[in-house]
Amino acid sequence: MNKRWFRTLFRQRVIIALLIVIQTIFLVYVITNGSLVSQLISHILTVISFFVVLAVIEKKDKGSYKIMWVFLILSFPILGGLLYLLANFQSSTRKMQSGLLRIETKTKPLFLLPGSSYDAAKMQTGAFFPQIRYLQDFNSFPVYENTATTYLSLGEKMLDALIPELEKAQKYIFLEFFIVQEGIMWNSILEILKKKAAQGVKIRLLYDDIGCFLLLPVNYPRQLAQYGIECVVFNPFRPLLTTKQNNRDHRKIIVIDGKVAFTGGINLADEYINAIQKHGHWKDSAIMLEGKAAWSFTIMFLQMWEYCKGTDESFTDYYPWSKTPCTIPTNGYIQPYTDSPMDSENVGEHVYLQILNQAKDYVYINTPYLIIDDSMISALCLAAKRGVDVRIVTPHQWDKWLIHMTTRSYYRELVRSGVKIYEYSKGFLHAKSSVSDDCIATIGTINMDFRSLYLHFECGVWMWKSTAVMEIKQDFLNTLDLCQKIEESDCDNHVVVRLFQNILRLFAPLM
Repeated sequence: MNKRWFRTLFRQRVIIALLIVIQTIFLVYVITNGSLVSQLISHILTVISFFVVLAVIEKKDKGSYKIMWVFLILSFPILGGLLYLLANFQSSTRKMQSGLLRIETKTKPLFLLPGSSYDAAKMQTGAFFPQIRYLQDFNSFPVYENTATTYLSLGEKMLDALIPELEKAQKYIFLEFFIVQEGIMWNSILEILKKKAAQGVKIRLLYDDIGCFLLLPVNYPRQLAQYGIECVVFNPFRPLLTTKQNNRDHRKIIVIDGKVAFTGGINLADEYINAIQKHGHWKDSAIMLEGKAAWSFTIMFLQMWEYCKGTDESFTDYYPWSKTPCTIPTNGYIQPYTDSPMDSENVGEHVYLQILNQAKDYVYINTPYLIIDDSMISALCLAAKRGVDVRIVTPHQWDKWLIHMTTRSYYRELVRSGVKIYEYSKGFLHAKSSVSDDCIATIGTINMDFRSLYLHFECGVWMWKSTAVMEIKQDFLNTLDLCQKIEESDCDNHVVVRLFQNILRLFAPLM
């Protein structure tokens, strides 16, 4: 990395952080400086906090969020209520909600351009059809046939599959990622993008500003524009106290001509292909879709692009099957979906819950973080208690110590209920997947934690009896050979550790 480039980037980011700290210090000073005005403000804020607690209790929200906010407000009655109001009633967040809702409402019918296999799926999928109905009828994500699935069990395998597909692009390549970092992986992709842009292929890159906070310069979109590559930053980080910064674009999407799509846990950085070792061997996964279902990811990308750029996109111009029909053979039923924190529907959570609730024989889950609320805990424990073989793999080597400690705080209750938990000993497991009963699987960007389930923009693919389902199962079983099983005795921590973990769980919704 160029040292001068890094110093410039670091200085810009530090200035933003300092401005936020200055705002916080000024607010605290105004309230606590001891003047008559500050005393009056303190009394007013205490009264506000009392009514805010009542509002929090009454609000339809996750119990973990309620407990956290009530605890914070009662512990800090002067600032707690004000902090809640700042966090939940902001014009910037409402503006994002209304903007995305307008785009989603306009474009929802376009998901059905390739048609839907809804009626055929109803006849064939039996007990699993309610999951399809939920995603299509309630959330407008169609189920497709005529889609081939290729499971990619490592970042290296995804890159090997991606490079030739990029070379084939004729009309457009869309990329949307949480993390992009210069290095072997991104540079090899970028060279192809430059070449394709010179050939007249439309290239668009959308990346999250927090994910790339110390990885890319502020002017990176302008740099890419020199190569004919369009680039936009999602939700640029501003030096303002706003919870809008909490809602990050955690999706990983690549779409090529609307015919091929990639998604999964893999970002565009070298640790994801094990070119560098950050936390030991990096175990991740992705899925490649070829055929009709790739269109859903095209729309997902264009929805976010239109919001970020403020343009009025002509979505149908990108539809690939208007003149020639899709000839990809049917390979099970494929249903891509996305999840937004701007509505009250927790799609990613509901997909996981329905898999657990429908399982008869087994459910195998990969997740780098296990920070869950009571409903997910109950679903996991109940499935195990009724005889379902529930297994979860998490990392042994952590990337964030506090989050790893919080993840481990859930082990005791789950293991005692019969859930089998394993930690990937070889390094860091970043895959996000679930497979059940040799029939269904989901893979995407959604961790089993509060941020992914409730705060981030996410995406995934639900599959019924595609070839990838059994490939995900076999990869999971192979991964177990590189894991250490967590026994109940491993969960009997020292009382101080247990107390610390309980405190961490109280603030889990913030992690």
